[in-house]
Amino acid sequence: MLNPEDLRRLARALEMTEEEELSCDECFEQLDRFVETELAGLDAAAAMPLVEDHLEKCSDCREEYEALLRALRAERGRKTPVSLIWSRLRRIFGAD
Repeated sequence: MLNPEDLRRLARALEMTEEEELSCDECFEQLDRFVETELAGLDAAAAMPLVEDHLEKCSDCREEYEALLRALRAERGRKTPVSLIWSRLRRIFGAD
């Protein structure tokens, strides 16, 4: 039987549910483009609202996003291809 706190969490999760949502795998597939859009000074959240929505709800994907963003900011002057950085991060986090 669910306790009151579990029921409140479940109700909050249901309130946040959208008609269309991304899975973690779908979010990972689009994450590099989302970060590149943001680094270009564009509104990534407006351009890719489903990714933004997923990142707001999923702490694991949010951590991946933040790690990729930090890595790309650090690599800006080195001209390392985004795909190479993303590949390295996915290996580190065991996503491959």
